[in-house]
Amino acid sequence: MSDRLNNPPAVGQTINRLRKEKHLTLDQLAAVCGVSKSMLSQIERNETNPTLATVWRLAEALGETIDDIIRGDEPGHSLTVASGAAIPVLNDAKGQYSLKVLGPASLVNDTEWYEVSIRPSGKMTSKPHNARTSEHLTVLSGELTVTAGDETSPVREGETARYAADQPHVIANDGSEPARALLMVLMGKAL
Repeated sequence: MSDRLNNPPAVGQTINRLRKEKHLTLDQLAAVCGVSKSMLSQIERNETNPTLATVWRLAEALGETIDDIIRGDEPGHSLTVASGAAIPVLNDAKGQYSLKVLGPASLVNDTEWYEVSIRPSGKMTSKPHNARTSEHLTVLSGELTVTAGDETSPVREGETARYAADQPHVIANDGSEPARALLMVLMGKAL
């Protein structure tokens, strides 16, 4: 008999990894999938085996298939799709902008990418990142203004601004309509 049949899959370990990759807390995942926080904690620690219905709800909430949850880290994963509900969103405390975290947690020290939404008259001000960090901003709708160091330029729909982000920089929406953009941050990769 194969080892796979003798040992149940490490569902808890897989759910823990996927939850952390998607920057979700136990509370957030519980709210999305309808499984209690205490049950999720027990599943992640492999203290209980979830029912098929629970695995299905977790898979839906994490944007995975039941097969992905059960197979875990086995070789053969060449495609994963995250549902919109599973993508973390960071909101500015003042409500000026929001960032959808599109990049996986495994790349956070190398490459980050976001969907940025900035309200009219809103701005996102950033302190200098590590040396040789660059940002690449592609405007999807509206118009933004980028200031990097002493240079300022408008960036219109369909245009991409590339700038050194190891200096103070600002992305502002001076217009009267909301603006959306994709932002890629490359650590240690100067222009």
